[in-house]
Amino acid sequence: MDAIRKQATRLREQVAKQQQAVLKQFYGSSDNIVTDDFELQQHQKLEKLFTSTRTAKHFQRDLVRGVEGYIVTGSKQVEIGTKLSEDSRKYGVDNTCTSGNTLAKAALDYARARSQIEKERGNLLKAFGAQVAEPLRAMVMGAPLEDARHLAQRYDKVRQEAEAQAIEVSRRQQKVREAPGNVDNSLKVEAAESKLLELKSNMSVLGKEAVAAMTAVESQQQRLTLQRLIAMIESERTFHQRVLQILDQLEGEMISERQRIEVSLSPTSVIESGTPPPPSYEEANSIFNSNPANGLTDSMGYFLAEVMQSYQAETNVELNLSVGDYVVVRKVSSNGWAEGECKGKAGWFPYGYIERRERVLASKIAEVF
Repeated sequence: MDAIRKQATRLREQVAKQQQAVLKQFYGSSDNIVTDDFELQQHQKLEKLFTSTRTAKHFQRDLVRGVEGYIVTGSKQVEIGTKLSEDSRKYGVDNTCTSGNTLAKAALDYARARSQIEKERGNLLKAFGAQVAEPLRAMVMGAPLEDARHLAQRYDKVRQEAEAQAIEVSRRQQKVREAPGNVDNSLKVEAAESKLLELKSNMSVLGKEAVAAMTAVESQQQRLTLQRLIAMIESERTFHQRVLQILDQLEGEMISERQRIEVSLSPTSVIESGTPPPPSYEEANSIFNSNPANGLTDSMGYFLAEVMQSYQAETNVELNLSVGDYVVVRKVSSNGWAEGECKGKAGWFPYGYIERRERVLASKIAEVF
């Protein structure tokens, strides 16, 4: 029914404009009678405001549709990612491999990270819905815009009536000029002019109200839509930063595990009994001087390295290491051990647990000693 009423209103307006066009052909234009400069400027401003608010409304509607579409596809991504996390966790728990649990551990780590990522994605979708889609939808369907547009339409209708009345006054005045002594014609002219003045007064009042209302709506549209865009950007940025942190942590864990495996499977390692005990200082010095550790020993001397995997010393000649510590590496043995200093203590540790660093913050260097 609303659509039918709107269509009927548009048809009536078109018929009225066509009637006015026909009358203008006989009695001339009424613009100079109905409007002065101020009224003309007000009318032009109202037309621009009407166009501006309509365009902003369409943009808001497009944003709502886009965000809603993103939420729908994002929810599907969450569903797929959650299923992948569950499958990875299931493999990690049910793994029956006889050669070790390395892949099972990696699968569990991946399942945990994937679950965290999908949780963050779910939070992002909730933020998009609550902070972007809902406020914009409320503005598109809200009363302030419709009320302002209704005022503008009422103003336009009164303006059309005033134009038609101005033509009617011109027609009556023409009859008076054709029959100067006709009292009835004179009375009708006075009545027509009085009605025209009333219409012009109403038009001026409605015009001011409509311009004020449309200006307020335009300002609100511009301000609040920009705020929603900023909120959307901030939510998405937070999501990507959090996901990057999760992936960095996961990658670090997997790389450390891979390095541990590579060291344990190196030709110089004793596979059956694990990593051999660290050499004595005398043996290490002899090895260092005669055999450069199969390319492991740094020919330039000492170097700094970052601990990638924690190590708990088992003898008094070994060195405790924690992830993130920095050590000064002084020797690297051919059997996979390195000797160095960390936090004022010296000892041996597995070489595969560290990574060489060319640049280190001064604060980290101070921690080594």
